Amino acid sequence: MGLRHCDVHLVRGRLLVSQSIWKGHVTAPKSDKSRYVGMTRRLVHAIRQHRHLRSEFVLCGSGAAPLSYKQLWASVRAAGQKAQVIGAAHRLRHTFCSHLAMRGAPMLAIKELAGHRSLMTTQGYMHLSPAAAESAIRLLDERQILRNCGGIVETERQEKAN
Repeated sequence: MGLRHCDVHLVRGRLLVSQSIWKGHVTAPKSDKSRYVGMTRRLVHAIRQHRHLRSEFVLCGSGAAPLSYKQLWASVRAAGQKAQVIGAAHRLRHTFCSHLAMRGAPMLAIKELAGHRSLMTTQGYMHLSPAAAESAIRLLDERQILRNCGGIVETERQEKAN
Protein backbone atom coordinates (compact mmCIF):
# COMPACT_ATOMS: atom_id res chain seq x y z
CA MET A 1 0.00 0.00 0.00
CA GLY A 2 2.98 2.29 0.53
CA LEU A 3 4.43 1.89 -2.97
CA ARG A 4 5.21 5.30 -4.46
CA HIS A 5 5.75 6.20 -8.11
CA CYS A 6 9.31 7.30 -7.28
CA ASP A 7 10.03 3.72 -6.14
CA VAL A 8 8.95 2.20 -9.47
CA HIS A 9 11.73 1.96 -12.07
CA LEU A 10 9.97 0.98 -15.29
CA VAL A 11 13.08 1.10 -17.50
CA ARG A 12 15.02 -1.21 -15.17
CA GLY A 13 11.94 -3.33 -14.53
CA ARG A 14 12.17 -3.24 -10.76
CA LEU A 15 10.63 -1.53 -7.78
CA LEU A 16 11.93 -0.51 -4.40
CA VAL A 17 10.07 -1.78 -1.35
CA SER A 18 11.06 0.93 1.12
CA GLN A 19 7.96 1.52 3.23
CA SER A 20 4.67 0.05 4.29
CA ILE A 21 1.42 1.60 5.41
CA TRP A 22 -0.46 -0.09 8.22
CA LYS A 23 -3.55 1.44 9.84
CA GLY A 24 -2.71 4.81 8.27
CA HIS A 25 0.89 4.89 9.54
CA VAL A 26 3.96 4.78 7.31
CA THR A 27 6.37 2.16 8.65
CA ALA A 28 9.37 0.14 7.52
CA PRO A 29 8.64 -2.87 5.28
CA LYS A 30 7.82 -6.18 6.94
CA SER A 31 11.46 -7.31 6.80
CA ASP A 32 12.60 -3.95 8.28
CA LYS A 33 14.91 -3.54 5.28
CA SER A 34 14.41 -1.86 1.93
CA ARG A 35 14.88 -4.15 -1.06
CA TYR A 36 14.55 -4.10 -4.83
CA VAL A 37 12.14 -6.54 -6.45
CA GLY A 38 12.13 -7.31 -10.16
CA MET A 39 8.92 -6.89 -12.12
CA THR A 40 7.58 -9.04 -14.92
CA ARG A 41 7.10 -7.40 -18.32
CA ARG A 42 3.33 -7.72 -17.81
CA LEU A 43 3.53 -5.76 -14.56
CA VAL A 44 5.68 -3.04 -16.14
CA HIS A 45 3.11 -2.75 -18.94
CA ALA A 46 0.18 -2.64 -16.49
CA ILE A 47 1.79 0.11 -14.41
CA ARG A 48 2.52 2.13 -17.54
CA GLN A 49 -1.11 1.76 -18.67
CA HIS A 50 -2.57 2.76 -15.31
CA ARG A 51 -0.06 5.40 -14.25
CA HIS A 52 -1.71 8.48 -12.74
CA LEU A 53 -0.64 11.87 -11.42
CA ARG A 54 -3.23 12.39 -8.67
CA SER A 55 -1.01 10.97 -5.92
CA GLU A 56 2.55 9.95 -5.10
CA PHE A 57 1.17 6.48 -4.31
CA VAL A 58 0.74 3.86 -7.02
CA LEU A 59 -2.36 2.42 -5.36
CA CYS A 60 -4.76 5.18 -4.43
CA GLY A 61 -8.44 5.89 -4.64
CA SER A 62 -10.01 8.87 -6.35
CA GLY A 63 -8.04 11.24 -4.11
CA ALA A 64 -4.35 11.46 -3.23
CA ALA A 65 -4.46 9.15 -0.20
CA PRO A 66 -3.19 5.58 -0.57
CA LEU A 67 -5.78 2.82 -0.57
CA SER A 68 -6.81 1.71 2.88
CA TYR A 69 -6.34 -1.91 3.90
CA LYS A 70 -10.10 -2.42 3.55
CA GLN A 71 -10.15 -0.94 0.02
CA LEU A 72 -7.14 -2.95 -1.07
CA TRP A 73 -8.55 -6.16 0.40
CA ALA A 74 -11.89 -5.59 -1.38
CA SER A 75 -10.06 -5.12 -4.71
CA VAL A 76 -7.95 -8.24 -4.22
CA ARG A 77 -11.00 -10.26 -3.14
CA ALA A 78 -12.93 -9.12 -6.23
CA ALA A 79 -10.02 -10.01 -8.51
CA GLY A 80 -9.68 -13.37 -6.75
CA GLN A 81 -13.35 -14.13 -7.25
CA LYS A 82 -13.09 -13.21 -10.92
CA ALA A 83 -10.09 -15.54 -11.25
CA GLN A 84 -11.86 -18.18 -9.11
CA VAL A 85 -9.10 -18.16 -6.46
CA ILE A 86 -10.31 -18.55 -2.88
CA GLY A 87 -8.47 -16.63 -0.15
CA ALA A 88 -6.73 -14.62 -2.83
CA ALA A 89 -4.51 -12.25 -0.86
CA HIS A 90 -2.42 -14.75 1.07
CA ARG A 91 -2.72 -17.44 -1.58
CA LEU A 92 -1.04 -15.08 -4.05
CA ARG A 93 2.10 -15.17 -1.90
CA HIS A 94 2.05 -18.98 -1.83
CA THR A 95 1.42 -19.11 -5.57
CA PHE A 96 4.23 -16.67 -6.31
CA CYS A 97 6.80 -18.71 -4.39
CA SER A 98 5.47 -22.07 -5.60
CA HIS A 99 5.48 -21.09 -9.28
CA LEU A 100 9.04 -19.83 -9.01
CA ALA A 101 10.06 -23.12 -7.37
CA MET A 102 8.25 -25.21 -10.01
CA ARG A 103 10.10 -23.30 -12.73
CA GLY A 104 13.46 -24.08 -11.11
CA ALA A 105 14.26 -20.76 -9.40
CA PRO A 106 16.89 -21.14 -6.69
CA MET A 107 15.48 -21.07 -3.17
CA LEU A 108 17.76 -18.16 -2.21
CA ALA A 109 16.33 -16.08 -5.07
CA ILE A 110 12.78 -16.92 -3.94
CA LYS A 111 13.72 -15.95 -0.38
CA GLU A 112 14.98 -12.56 -1.54
CA LEU A 113 12.01 -11.88 -3.81
CA ALA A 114 9.54 -12.78 -1.07
CA GLY A 115 11.45 -10.69 1.48
CA HIS A 116 11.85 -13.53 3.95
CA ARG A 117 14.50 -13.37 6.66
CA SER A 118 15.25 -17.08 6.63
CA LEU A 119 15.12 -20.04 4.26
CA MET A 120 12.89 -21.84 6.76
CA THR A 121 10.16 -19.28 6.09
CA THR A 122 10.58 -19.69 2.35
CA GLN A 123 10.31 -23.47 2.64
CA GLY A 124 6.84 -23.01 4.12
CA TYR A 125 5.73 -21.51 0.81
CA MET A 126 7.36 -24.08 -1.46
CA HIS A 127 4.34 -26.25 -2.26
CA LEU A 128 5.07 -28.26 -5.37
CA SER A 129 2.39 -29.63 -7.63
CA PRO A 130 2.21 -33.37 -8.44
CA ALA A 131 3.24 -32.44 -11.99
CA ALA A 132 6.49 -30.92 -10.68
CA ALA A 133 7.34 -34.09 -8.75
CA GLU A 134 6.48 -36.20 -11.81
CA SER A 135 8.72 -34.15 -14.09
CA ALA A 136 11.54 -34.36 -11.52
CA ILE A 137 11.46 -38.17 -11.45
CA ARG A 138 11.36 -38.25 -15.27
CA LEU A 139 14.83 -36.65 -15.24
CA LEU A 140 16.12 -40.04 -14.13
CA ASP A 141 14.50 -41.73 -17.14
CA GLU A 142 16.67 -39.80 -19.57
CA ARG A 143 19.57 -41.89 -20.80
CA GLN A 144 22.58 -39.68 -20.88
CA ILE A 145 26.22 -39.78 -19.98
CA LEU A 146 26.73 -38.08 -16.67
CA ARG A 147 29.89 -36.03 -16.82
CA ASN A 148 31.77 -35.19 -13.61
CA CYS A 149 29.56 -37.57 -11.61
CA GLY A 150 32.10 -40.17 -10.55
CA GLY A 151 32.21 -41.89 -13.93
CA ILE A 152 28.78 -43.57 -13.65
CA VAL A 153 28.13 -45.54 -16.83
CA GLU A 154 25.92 -48.46 -17.77
CA THR A 155 27.76 -51.54 -18.94
CA GLU A 156 26.55 -53.96 -21.59
CA ARG A 157 26.10 -56.66 -18.95
CA GLN A 158 23.85 -54.37 -16.86
CA GLU A 159 21.75 -53.55 -19.92
CA LYS A 160 21.23 -57.28 -20.74
CA ALA A 161 20.25 -57.99 -17.14
CA ASN A 162 17.60 -55.27 -17.28
